[in-house]
Amino acid sequence: RFSLLLLNLEEYYFEQHTANHIINKGCRDERKFRGSLKICSKSIIFEPDDNIQPIIKIPLRDCISIKAPEDNEANNPFTRDTSGGISVVCNQVFLIKERNIIAPYKTVRGRTEHLFQLDVAGKLGDVVQTLHQLYRASCLDKMGDQAAMITAILQSRLARTSFDKNRFQSISETLHMECKAEMVTPLVTNPGHVCVTDANLYFQPLNGYPKPVVQITLQNVRRIYKRRHGLMPLGLEVFCTENDLCSDIYLKFYNYQDRDELYFLIATYIENHITEHTAESYMLQWQRGHISNYQYLLHLNNLADRSCNDLSQYPVFPWIIADYCSSVLDLTKPETFRDLSKPIGALNKERLDRLLTRYQEMPEPKFMYGSHYSSPGYVLFYLVRVAPEYMLCLQNGKFDHADRMFNSLAETWKNCLDGATDFKELIPEFYESDSSFLINSLKLDLGKRQGGKMVEDVELPPWASDPDDFLQKSQEALESQYVSEHLHEWIDIIFGYKQKGSEAVAAHNVFHPLTYEGGVDLNSIMDPNEKVALLTQILEFGQTPKQLFTTPHPRRIIPKLKSLSRTSSHSVSITESPVSPNEESFEDLTEESITLAWNNIGKLKLDEQYKIHKEAITGIAVTCNGSSVFTTSQDSTLKMFSKESKTIQRSVSFSNMALSSCLILPGDTTVISSSWDNHIYFYSIAFGRQQDILMGHDDAVSKICWHDGRLYSASWDSTVKVWHCVPGETLSNKKHHFELLAELEHDVSVNTIDLNAANTILASGTKEGAISVWDITTATALHQLPCHSGTVFGAAFSPDSRHLLSAGEDCCFKVIDVQTGMLISSVTTDEPQRCFKWDGNTILSGSQSGELLIWDLLGGKVTERIKGHTGAVMSMWMNEQCNSVITGGEDKQIMFWKLQY
Repeated sequence: RFSLLLLNLEEYYFEQHTANHIINKGCRDERKFRGSLKICSKSIIFEPDDNIQPIIKIPLRDCISIKAPEDNEANNPFTRDTSGGISVVCNQVFLIKERNIIAPYKTVRGRTEHLFQLDVAGKLGDVVQTLHQLYRASCLDKMGDQAAMITAILQSRLARTSFDKNRFQSISETLHMECKAEMVTPLVTNPGHVCVTDANLYFQPLNGYPKPVVQITLQNVRRIYKRRHGLMPLGLEVFCTENDLCSDIYLKFYNYQDRDELYFLIATYIENHITEHTAESYMLQWQRGHISNYQYLLHLNNLADRSCNDLSQYPVFPWIIADYCSSVLDLTKPETFRDLSKPIGALNKERLDRLLTRYQEMPEPKFMYGSHYSSPGYVLFYLVRVAPEYMLCLQNGKFDHADRMFNSLAETWKNCLDGATDFKELIPEFYESDSSFLINSLKLDLGKRQGGKMVEDVELPPWASDPDDFLQKSQEALESQYVSEHLHEWIDIIFGYKQKGSEAVAAHNVFHPLTYEGGVDLNSIMDPNEKVALLTQILEFGQTPKQLFTTPHPRRIIPKLKSLSRTSSHSVSITESPVSPNEESFEDLTEESITLAWNNIGKLKLDEQYKIHKEAITGIAVTCNGSSVFTTSQDSTLKMFSKESKTIQRSVSFSNMALSSCLILPGDTTVISSSWDNHIYFYSIAFGRQQDILMGHDDAVSKICWHDGRLYSASWDSTVKVWHCVPGETLSNKKHHFELLAELEHDVSVNTIDLNAANTILASGTKEGAISVWDITTATALHQLPCHSGTVFGAAFSPDSRHLLSAGEDCCFKVIDVQTGMLISSVTTDEPQRCFKWDGNTILSGSQSGELLIWDLLGGKVTERIKGHTGAVMSMWMNEQCNSVITGGEDKQIMFWKLQY
């Protein structure tokens, strides 16, 4: 029946002794109860073995005397003896869990005497001495002084003990580290010793409660997070699961060096097993529909220091549904949903106007809302029916007033819209499958409301038939199309760029300065009393999550009905689509065959290989029918290779300088090659001769692209140029006419470029690692990011143009969200990847050593390695169906690859 929740906040449980509690000693009605006497930092607790009897809690500050009964020194109430009995005289006692029923504590006021007879009489002296020490601490006037004295007593106890090595799972375990720490659970911290070996993480509580040792096998650890606890960077949370809300252990250390060392030891152990996920990598998975809205919010909460073990930083989830009156919940109507672009406080304009008037008149530091959207009180407001002891712990042994309880969803939502000080959001439990928090299954007496009605189960909206149905529909709402389209707006407010600064003011999202990370530096406050008071205020008031994003959060990619319909029935897509059935099914088949190809890309097999150049191959282009392959090389030649006859049919040299890339113009009549001699050469396939030269740059031309009569050329002269090409009449000697439409200036040499599918956006990568995203229609830079250290070897848009992938000399892949310019994923490779193709999720890359690698981008790992060239893979071509690949290498060879299902 005893739990640490019976202690006050910030109180420690030190030790326990088997004892008898004797009432009315020496009288005829003397009674004796056997049980356990627990010594805590601010109270004495006696837990009787008999469940009918109440647990007795005596606050030390209410004690009049603590002494051994046989002692006759009347002048000294605090003395010790060896008789095995301790007499405690006090002014106030709390009776808890009488008849084993969870209920508000009963207070017995007035002078009472309690006699505790220890089984082991020899321990009496030490126990009384400890109680005297703790009594002196509790009598100090100032909270800071009390806390300092109790901390000194605790540290002295920890210093006198160490981890019991007999608790190791195996005698062959090697100890890596041992230190002092506290295990954190909601509202409670329990001091003890932490130990890490080569196989396990252990925590041994000083008091042996709730069990002598907590053990976690390092092999099972999946995630580990550094945490801010009580505003200090001292926490560490360990998860043995991938998606669970609750962790396996949360530890708080006494200094950050111990915390960081332990983090390093565990992280080093697990990095071989898993990759650490960032907010950006989860964002990429969410955007592409690999994880649900619920999972994404859970991961963001985790990364923003929110934990189920810390009620002042509990995970925060949004109110989604705004309709609690209708008999049917219609998820197709926008008005069913709450406006996710605004904080709760800004949803009601009238209330907001009143708050803004007050805000304008307020002296600095100003804030719009006097209470937060997440605090320990709010969390337990929702969970009181399943966590009543937590509520009693937080509220000094009392439940809240019956009318202020979580009685009805409609009522709570209305209060969040209209209440002068109620701006609370929801908690994850509203979107999970355990509905017990809505039902008073413990039959708690939570009080009587004004109308005489008892507080029982939570009243549900008419559209929910029972609590499980309510949660089911809430989950459907969270995963609905409307929420998927707007969730990024709420993320901007809670975790993103609208959390602080001028954007927060504009979004009406300004809370008390103490709620923000860095709002107060506890280390700078020298007065211990002020520090304790401030910390208590902050923890009770609530804290704003750690800011994860400083630029607008990208939208989720919502699949069109057509691609969704494939999972249900094909007929739907035909009837609801404006295109004809034949066209639709053809497009679907192409899309399906591409998806199938990428799902099996690891089954690429080498078909043929030919050594056709004298130096490294830099570019590959193939005619529409696939019969002729054009290649450029650093040996300065453009070669035409026939797939059928397996022979070189043309070999052309335009100058003695290396060629860097090539492409074939629509119609398969002209090949364009870019050269290190600053020129671009047009070669007529039909007439077998050089047709034209464009002297377009002041340094080597590194890459060219073509679309719809426009040529895009990148150069080491730090520019990308856009040309309009009017072709000459092929039979006469008339040349192409070139008109310079735009010049995109860079600071350094440009090494690579790529166009998006709509040909409206161009990406460029430089020799110093910068990536730029340009709007071609206006020739303006949308984003410029220092992505890589060293040359960018390649950059390519995803098929839907939402993301841009780049590979660099620094052995990294980087993913950028094109809309916002946010770097959302980074994958480290063992060696540079020189060229690649990707479908938005999977990458096929050519490595420096010559292998072809298949990458799962979301998992950040290689799934397949295919032996290929003997030197770096320099260029790669892939057909439209994605089932045929040609690579060119430093080994002067071209290799033909086929997908074999």
